[in-house]
Amino acid sequence: MATRASEASATEARTRAEANFKKEERAKEGVKAMTEYVASGKAVRERMAELKALRLAKEAKEAQQVKEAPPAKAKARKG
Repeated sequence: MATRASEASATEARTRAEANFKKEERAKEGVKAMTEYVASGKAVRERMAELKALRLAKEAKEAQQVKEAPPAKAKARKG
C-alpha cells in the first residue's frame, strides 16, 4: 500500500514537473518570438524610411529638371 502511494506521489510530482517545464519552454519561445517580431518591425520601418528618402530625392531631382528645361515650342497650326 505504501508503495502505491509513493508511486502515485512520484507520478504526480513528475507530471507537475513536466507541466512546469513545458510552461517555461512556452514562455521562452514567446520571448524569442516577440524579440524576432520587434526586430522584424524595426527592419521594415528602416527600409521604408530608406525607400522614402530615395523617392523624395528622385522627385526633387525630377522637379529641378522640369524647372531647368526650356519651355516647349508651340506647334504651328495648319489652317
